[in-house]
Amino acid sequence: MIRAVVFDVGECLVDETREYGTWADWLDVPRHTFHAMFGAVIAQGRDYRETFQEFRPGFDLYEEREKRAAAGQPEMFDEEDLYGDVRAALAGLRAAGLWLGIAGNQTVRAGRILREMFSDDVDLIGTSDDWGASKPDPEFFKRVAAAVPFEVGEILYVGDRCDNDIRPAREAGMETALVHRGPWATIQWNSPEAREAPTFRVDSLLELPDMISQFNDSKR
Repeated sequence: MIRAVVFDVGECLVDETREYGTWADWLDVPRHTFHAMFGAVIAQGRDYRETFQEFRPGFDLYEEREKRAAAGQPEMFDEEDLYGDVRAALAGLRAAGLWLGIAGNQTVRAGRILREMFSDDVDLIGTSDDWGASKPDPEFFKRVAAAVPFEVGEILYVGDRCDNDIRPAREAGMETALVHRGPWATIQWNSPEAREAPTFRVDSLLELPDMISQFNDSKR
């Protein structure tokens, strides 16, 4: 049975359109051009960070984040950047008695923002910078499993990427849900892995409470 639900952050809870737009501005690249290259890099199965290299060879994302912060333009997201179903979905899952968490590849700064936004809504907020392990590294999912007070097979991990979320979470022994939004899920949605690997495929997080209830009923 599923007793805990843990969510990825970018393009699962947070729409990153505004943030990647600010990166295009920082690079002095037209936003349309940046987004087109971003999609091409993902479609080729490359690491999204290679997008920055296409415009500025030798680009160091960590250093540039620090430069942006020093210039008064830090990476930022807030309530306006949440997908519209997030708050209601969390409330519905909580009402169903599920343990909730948020864990993704995020900076320490992003972790602070997440705690300000969600500390009353979830039981766990963890980031790759907090844990010193990034998806898809199995160590990241070991950290998730260690933080959740249930067996690993009772955890549902929800994300938008087959490569970073669904595949490694399944290999860790978790159930999985692929949410259909953002560039990765849009590009990967009709692939064999996206069709066959996840426990659930959803267009909205609002579908999860009923799906989990039906799944749990089938296990009784």
